[in-house]
Amino acid sequence: MNSADLGLPVDVPSTALFTDHYELTMLQAALRAGTAERRSVFEVFTRRLPEGRRYGVVAGTGRVLDAVENFRFDEGVLRFLRERRVVDEPTLEWLANYRFQGDIWGYPEGEVYFPGSPILRVEGSFAECVLLETVILSILNHDSAIAAAASRMSAAAGGRGLIEMGARRTHELAAVAASRAAYVGGFEATSDLAAGFRYDIPTVGTSAHAFTLLHDSERDAFTAQVDTLGRGTTLLVDTYDVTEAVRLAVEVAGPELGAVRIDSGDLLLVAHRVRQQLDELGATHTKIVVTSDLDEYAIASLGAAPVDAYGVGTQLVTGSGHPTCSMVYKLVARARSADPKAPLEPVAKKSLGSKASRGGRKWAARRLDEDGVAEAEVVGTGPIPAELADRQLLVELVKGGAVVAREPLDAVRARHKAARDLLPLSATQLSRGEAVIPTEHVSP
Repeated sequence: MNSADLGLPVDVPSTALFTDHYELTMLQAALRAGTAERRSVFEVFTRRLPEGRRYGVVAGTGRVLDAVENFRFDEGVLRFLRERRVVDEPTLEWLANYRFQGDIWGYPEGEVYFPGSPILRVEGSFAECVLLETVILSILNHDSAIAAAASRMSAAAGGRGLIEMGARRTHELAAVAASRAAYVGGFEATSDLAAGFRYDIPTVGTSAHAFTLLHDSERDAFTAQVDTLGRGTTLLVDTYDVTEAVRLAVEVAGPELGAVRIDSGDLLLVAHRVRQQLDELGATHTKIVVTSDLDEYAIASLGAAPVDAYGVGTQLVTGSGHPTCSMVYKLVARARSADPKAPLEPVAKKSLGSKASRGGRKWAARRLDEDGVAEAEVVGTGPIPAELADRQLLVELVKGGAVVAREPLDAVRARHKAARDLLPLSATQLSRGEAVIPTEHVSP
């Protein structure tokens, strides 16, 4: 199922130049050397989780599939490459006919991952696979970072509502991707209409302080909003005096007032006072929404407060201190010749530092204990042990160049919650620590 089948108005332009210059110079050299058509296997993985994180979240897979499908070198792109003399004419001729014809396997979107997990495996000729490195990494590194932050915030919220409100804190296109990743990680809605338009994410929003300041009095502002949007609207009550604003809000909207929003001050203290005041005024069903530079720690600190929903912006769209996952795209196996029947040989980078990689086309499985809780991420080459055969993590995403695994975002969101629920309880602790389960590497 593609985005059009879901009824979403999605129009993705060519992604061919979402790459680095050296991808094309490598291609030119490999074509000249006769090695470009060697069958190859690239894998996406991270050597470590961001400091203090206990698990990662795979997000952006659906966007990767769109990017691969739209990786096309049209006349304008080819003209740019020719004018800049990035590559020679034989390479331009090859690029003009580029279509990815290989296979892609990966962790399904929403799944959790750990250091060394083969999050994505791209197979095909060296030439067709190497060009996809940058666009794949740019999507997965960004979206997975946002989804991981969202997941931590979702766990800290303990079932209370979460609204993504970070569009004004990041690049306008990154904001749309961030909304999507936040939804995968457990958020329920976004303020960004572009994200709602493109990905069918629920959108919400009422008014800002400017609307109150526009009017001659707070009463006039509240009356205008309620008359227009109904009694179920959310009124912003911290422009002037919170206590007076809450009184006016209930007076104007009645006890049917949908919610009040608090955007400043000691949120824990103010939320308790507002809840008490609302109840005394008979607005016992009016909800309280809090905003104001929240992150997972602030959300957790408000666990004892009578808060119904949180609006999160800056910290969410910047990954709450970790805007990337440091994922890499490495060649792990290749054939010795361009013969399609030539066997794959493991290859790996050797390094004196921390950048060494493990060769070989890998599988991954998650071993559970007797209670059904994850106890290890097992990654290996060769045959899969029989006891792990039904716990394999990689699924087929692209076969022979055709996307075979698109799915609605709601399914991805549900998968993430289910995957997180299978982790040990300490996975959702906000205290710093290592990966909540170890990664075990096995070989034949």
